[in-house]
Amino acid sequence: MRAVVMESAGDVRVEDVDRPRIQRPTDAAIRLSAACICGSDLWGYRGAQPVDHQMMGHEYVGVVTEVGSAVRTVAVGDFVVGSFCLSDGTCEICEEGYPSRCANGGFMSGAQAEYARVPLADGTLVKTPGMPDASLIPSLLTASDVLGTGWFGAVAAHAGPGKTVAVVGDGAVGLMAVLAAKQLGASRIIAMSRHPDRQKLAREFGATDIVEERGDAGAAAVKELTNGYGAHAVVEAVGLQESMMQAIHAARSGGYVGFVGVSHGVSLAGGELFGKEVHLFGGPAPVRRFLPDLIQRIWRREIDPGKVFDLTLPLGRAAEGYRAMDERRAIKVLLQL
Repeated sequence: MRAVVMESAGDVRVEDVDRPRIQRPTDAAIRLSAACICGSDLWGYRGAQPVDHQMMGHEYVGVVTEVGSAVRTVAVGDFVVGSFCLSDGTCEICEEGYPSRCANGGFMSGAQAEYARVPLADGTLVKTPGMPDASLIPSLLTASDVLGTGWFGAVAAHAGPGKTVAVVGDGAVGLMAVLAAKQLGASRIIAMSRHPDRQKLAREFGATDIVEERGDAGAAAVKELTNGYGAHAVVEAVGLQESMMQAIHAARSGGYVGFVGVSHGVSLAGGELFGKEVHLFGGPAPVRRFLPDLIQRIWRREIDPGKVFDLTLPLGRAAEGYRAMDERRAIKVLLQL
């Protein structure tokens, strides 16, 4: 089968590899219906973390082709959406609502391919109500990671009715956090973005205000929009020092910051946090917790997160997709199979 392999930083290829097979009784194998490139894939592409002949992809939807003997919740022929984090669904951490930190779990890989093996299938996969219309597949694919991650960011920030929500980061996760804040009933949503195409999509997803400034100037702009107080809820969807501090400074005292950007070089000063009095909560999103609800919202066509894909390429042109996202010519790339 064909699969995307990152040989080293900046070197992405599509290679012929062995088709994955069941290895454990708890595994499932799926035929991917679509694949995509995630912003977090760019960390390795840019050399910010080591890669060496690594099969890429952790967002996935498709049809089950084989199941292990212990799998009970999905069957051959089911269309499924899976979390980017693997989880058994039975450990104490899963039962408490944090399957992304499952005691026996890990992270999905190898989903930019024609087929994939999914360990811990019962705790990781959710089947859809039926075989989806082709028009729903891009949106269902977002639920595997970026929609679920943006949703968690908004939930962690306590977005809700009567709240002002600010979103730091205008990549796919940040845009999904805007959509989530709208769905959760926020009355005002401030998208922080300098890019007209992303601003337009943010408004389609529910943003009421756009702030182009960054850093301390961006935080000051949020305060100016909120009578000097700051936002009740802030989602940090980048993972850098500047974005984290911008999020903390944009929050009002007593407010909440939900951080879901993969942290790279972020350090926090205890004295500043002590004086600010904000709540910080985040990390890898427990997407599996949200999947049943998100699938239903997509199935009923209440939300259309698939709009975040602004470039579609065949799998064989994956390297072009990586370049487009690295150069910010694309928000998120869908790979056709």
